[in-house]
Amino acid sequence: MNYRETVKVAWKSLLSNKLRSLLTMLGVIIGVAAVIVMISISAGTEATISEAIHGLGSNLVFVSSALTRGGPGQPVQGGLVYDDMTAIRERVSGVAGVAVDQQANVTVKYGNVTLENVVIVGTTPDYPTVRDVQVGAGRFFNEQEQQRAQKVVVLGKTVAEQLFGESDPIGQNINVNNTKLTVIGVLAAKGLVSGTDFDQLIYTPISLVFQKFTPSQFARIMGDRVRQIIVSVDPNANMDEVVQQITILLANRHKVSLDAPDFTIRTQADIIQAQESTTSSFRTLLGWVAGVSLIVGGIGIMNIMLVSVTERTREIGLRQAVGATPGDIQIQFLTEALMLSLLGGLVGVLAGIGGSWLFGSLSGMRTVIVPYSIVLSFSSAALIGIFFGYMPAQKAAQLDPIVALRYE
Repeated sequence: MNYRETVKVAWKSLLSNKLRSLLTMLGVIIGVAAVIVMISISAGTEATISEAIHGLGSNLVFVSSALTRGGPGQPVQGGLVYDDMTAIRERVSGVAGVAVDQQANVTVKYGNVTLENVVIVGTTPDYPTVRDVQVGAGRFFNEQEQQRAQKVVVLGKTVAEQLFGESDPIGQNINVNNTKLTVIGVLAAKGLVSGTDFDQLIYTPISLVFQKFTPSQFARIMGDRVRQIIVSVDPNANMDEVVQQITILLANRHKVSLDAPDFTIRTQADIIQAQESTTSSFRTLLGWVAGVSLIVGGIGIMNIMLVSVTERTREIGLRQAVGATPGDIQIQFLTEALMLSLLGGLVGVLAGIGGSWLFGSLSGMRTVIVPYSIVLSFSSAALIGIFFGYMPAQKAAQLDPIVALRYE
């Protein structure tokens, strides 16, 4: 029997029991679709997190404090201070900008409009460069205003609209808690990035925040200590060399060894790598969970094929009587099992692609269809058809033709 004839007979056999064939394929369909949908959800989450990290700025290095507490009544030791930022900017080559920020919740008033719990960000003139924000109107504060702690403020887009509506806010005075600040600029819309809505913030020199908006007695004791310094590295500079320069500089300034620094340094690449490692493990777990459905589908195929062998025992005997070899019988049933799995795999791929798109549209979560998930799931369906179809095919091939012909 040639293979074309084998496929024709297998197709005819599947069509003779349409409902049973469909129900048998259902396990494979669900399994393949589940693999594609699960991986697309994981990949979408990974892409969203990666874009959020890049949305904070480009080529960033995050230098964070690692404070140590002394005994009772002793001050907090170690960590970063404001002057560390100045030292990095002046003494490290390859730096495009350096910024720090200190935040506090304030009440903002203008005319009859009052906004409560607005976050004021005390920062430095390099903030727009480092955080990749654009000034939409007016300007950002400069180094002189920073050093003198001048009472100026730059508004986020949404705050400006809430306070002034369609009016021009540049040059107007607003009350922030009990301090009058002059609006010198409004940032262009940036929106929500990594959980922070930049349009809802207001920005002022960090020196002014240290003086006027220190949120607690503990913060006042801390003085000009900062939680984090963010460094924007020049695209033409070597990131590793810049990190090494910062590490050595801060270790010397803080008089600590490189083996036990009172600060930590991470790059965007480090954060993304850690995030990818987590999401990769999560994606693998989801893939295995979805793969269970494929195995269940394969068991269903084996079960139905075993039933089919029993039902078609006389047919097998007749084929052997007219010259079919055990190998022909084995290939015939193996082909039927493979066709069930391939058809189920094809429908599952279509269902998985459609399901991923539908899930992303209805849930609001981003989904990214990864091509390898389609290849993986479809190939797995084919292998499952061969693996779980082998036993029934082997059983059919080993039937004694005389016993098969007598079977009722």
